Amino acid sequence: MLDSHRVMPHSDGWQVKRDGGQKASHVVDTKKEAIEIARKISTNQSTELQIHNKDGRIGSRDSHGRDPYPPKG
Repeated sequence: MLDSHRVMPHSDGWQVKRDGGQKASHVVDTKKEAIEIARKISTNQSTELQIHNKDGRIGSRDSHGRDPYPPKG
C-alpha cells in the first residue's frame, strides 16, 4: 500500500497531513499554499498526494513514485 500525504480542510484554513500522523505538518491559510507544500513533500518522499475539497471528499490525486499501477506504453 502506498503512503499518502493529504491536503485537507482545517479549522484555521488548510492542513498538510501524512496518513497515520496525529498532527498536521503544516497549517496555512489557502488551499493553493497547502497544495504547493504538500506536492514538494510528496515528491521528495515518493508518496501519493490526495487533495480534498472543502467538504472533505477527495477531489484529486497525484502519485509521486512507486506507483503500483503505472501506465503502459
